[in-house]
Amino acid sequence: MKPQEFPSTRPYLIRALYEWCTDNGFTPYLVVRVNESVQVPREYVNNGEIVLNASYDATSGLQLGNDFIEFKARFGGRPHDIMVPVRRVVAIYARENGQGMAFPLEEEVSVPPAAAVVSSEDLDAGPGVPGSAVSERGPVQLQSVDGSVSDAREEAPRPPPPTGGAGRPSLKRIK
Repeated sequence: MKPQEFPSTRPYLIRALYEWCTDNGFTPYLVVRVNESVQVPREYVNNGEIVLNASYDATSGLQLGNDFIEFKARFGGRPHDIMVPVRRVVAIYARENGQGMAFPLEEEVSVPPAAAVVSSEDLDAGPGVPGSAVSERGPVQLQSVDGSVSDAREEAPRPPPPTGGAGRPSLKRIK
C-alpha cells in the first residue's frame, strides 16, 4: 500500500483529543479553514476561518466521523446545522489551557484552487457570541516546544509574543 492510500490519522487524532478535553473538563475548540464544502454561518467566518466550540454544552447531535464532523449549534441564538469535512480542520485545542494539535491543511484534488477561495463578503464576520458555538478568541497561535511561534492559518511564522503579556494560553506543537 502506498502512503497516499493509507487512511488519514486526522479523524482519529481529533476524536482522541476531543475525548481528552471532555474527560478532563476542558472545552474542545475546532479551528476550521472555510471554503464552499464547509457548512457554517458565514457571518461568523473571520479571515477564512471559524473557531467552533464543540463541547457537549454548545452542540447537539455531535458526530465525529472519519469524513465529516456534524452537529447542531446556536449562533446568535439561532440554531444551525454544522457540517465540516475533517480535512478542513486545522487544529483542535482546549480553551482553558491551549493544549491541542494543529494539522496541515489538506487541499482537495478535485477542486481547482480558484474555486476554493472564499469571497470577501463571506469573510466579513463579527466576533463570536458568548454561549454560542463560535469562539471569542479568534485564530489560534501555535507554540512549539522550542518556543518558536507559528500561526494555524499556514502563514509565515510570527515572532514570539512579548513576555509578561495577558497570559493567554497557546498550543504546543509536538513533533
